[in-house]
Amino acid sequence: MKNFNFTFKNLKEEYKKILKLNYQVMTCNDYVNKKPKKKTLVNRIDVDFSINKVLDILEIFRSIKIKGTFFFRMHASEYNLFSFESYRIIKKILKEGHEIGYHSEVMEQSIIWGEDPVKCLKRDIEILEKIIGVKINGIASHGSLSGINNLDFWNKRLPSDFDISYEAYDKSKNFGLFWKSIYVSDSNWNHWKSYKNGKIMKNCQKSPSELCKENHNLIYLTIHPETYYNQHFHEEQ
Repeated sequence: MKNFNFTFKNLKEEYKKILKLNYQVMTCNDYVNKKPKKKTLVNRIDVDFSINKVLDILEIFRSIKIKGTFFFRMHASEYNLFSFESYRIIKKILKEGHEIGYHSEVMEQSIIWGEDPVKCLKRDIEILEKIIGVKINGIASHGSLSGINNLDFWNKRLPSDFDISYEAYDKSKNFGLFWKSIYVSDSNWNHWKSYKNGKIMKNCQKSPSELCKENHNLIYLTIHPETYYNQHFHEEQ
């Protein structure tokens, strides 16, 4: 779908089409615990820049009764995770039954601050859990334009080393979702991109519902609230 308009309205229609195709939509942690055997879409939301637009995403999920995993950064210059409004949104997410995970930038922290990345991650998890009052089960490594790859942290480490169930791109038997699914993301801002079993699907700009029409057993969807708008791309975040 080369001309997909990334409005909140169209996003809602995508999810509705997916449900009509008899996919069960679940959080990352539910996937770990339930190991579904029917057609499944794992619903991931990376909050890179705009925490306010999370409210629009929540309204969509509430209206069609689905859940997702929201990954938040702790050191973003674009939003303060612990501001009055941000904390109110976090409480709303938890109250409505969604999962919260950590969008980690641990290698960037380590290099910029000159600190041990293991200590950085352990400290961040402890602080986040204390603030929001629930256990963090998952981490998604954030990708930025710095040239530092936060996924490098996991080259010789396992999520279980930090008492978490999964990292969003890990290869473990416990999760390994990216490597055994059709992965589709809006991270190119104006078109979809997809991977099959970890390899890019060249020239594929199919929307999530179009991929679901192909009856793949497992779809791993990642969206970003800031990609979407009501009227036009340049609306304020």
